[in-house]
Parts: sequence; structure tokens; C-alpha cells
Amino acid sequence: MEKTELTEKQREVLKFIYEAIRFKNIAPTIREIGEHFGFSSTGTVRDYLNALVNKGYIRIQEGKSRAIELVKGALFQVPVLGRVQAGQPVYAAEDLVGYLNLEPLVFPGPDVFALKVRGESMRDEGIREGDFVLIRKQDHAQEGDIVVALIGEEATVKKLAKRSGRYFLDPANPDFQPIPFTVETSVIGKVVQVVREY
Repeated sequence: MEKTELTEKQREVLKFIYEAIRFKNIAPTIREIGEHFGFSSTGTVRDYLNALVNKGYIRIQEGKSRAIELVKGALFQVPVLGRVQAGQPVYAAEDLVGYLNLEPLVFPGPDVFALKVRGESMRDEGIREGDFVLIRKQDHAQEGDIVVALIGEEATVKKLAKRSGRYFLDPANPDFQPIPFTVETSVIGKVVQVVREY
């Protein structure tokens, strides 16, 4: 079944199940889930579990006490929306090119997406060509944040800097020049994680 968005509480229940399985190597019981969240009824827990089953995140084996299983690969996927230039800006089309599985890393929210890096302008920040950067969608940033910015319709990943009262998009490679922040420039997100496939 195709997954749909989780509610905040469904996400919290799923995270609790995931952490129990990951760190304790055992699934929680319905009673343990109810006690953790203060649910007065096991029926409430079952409603949440049924929602997670229907949305494709867990499976439940009937007749077992600790019968919850995670659906492999379903938890930590964020959409890869295209490529981002770590060099000169390139046209940014928000095209879904696949999904990046982040199961070993994070529990992303719905406002996180991934871009694949092109170029070496952020090399000294550990961001190399072929890496994926996880972006939290936001239209603001602080000095020193690594951001994805649009310059007109072109996107680039750089560090936000301020000098002499002006903002710049700074590279992390001396072979590249800073890009002045102009009226055509806008921040579309902040880099929160770099993922390298080996």
C-alpha cells in the first residue's frame, strides 16, 4: 500500500518502536507503548499500530506478544529532488529522481529533502561531488549556516557569510569565488546532513 503522511503522534509512536528495536533488540508490547504515551486503553495503541500498518511502516504477526516488525527501508526515505551545484549555480528543477534511504541516520520530518551534489566548491566542508545533502526547507538562515540558495532559477550550496554589512554565499574551496547575495537570491533550505555512498 502506498504510504501517506504520518500524524505527529503516529510519528512519535513509530519512533518509539524503532528505538526499542534498534537499541534493545526487542519490539515493545502494546502495554509498553500504552504506558510510555499514557494511553488509558490498549485499543488506542491498536488504532495507532493499525494506522502504521496501513501506511506501510510496520507489520504485526498475529498471536505474539512482541509481534511488531519494521518494514525494511520504509522508515527513513526522503525524496531526492535533483542535483545541486557545489560550484557555479545550475538550473534547479524540482524533479523527483528517486529516494534516499536514511535508515541508519535520522528520523526525518516531512520538510526534509535531499539533493545530489555536483562540483567541488564545498570540498573543505567535507561536501564532495556525488554526495547527498539533506536539506530542511526554510527561507532563513544564520551566518555560518551551509544553505541551498536560489539565484534566480539556479541553485547552489554554499556557506552564508556577512562582510561589511553585505551577505555572501561563500565556497569552501579557494579555487571558487564568493557569490554576492542580491535581490534575486533567496535561501530555500539549510543543510542538516551530508550522506556519502561508498
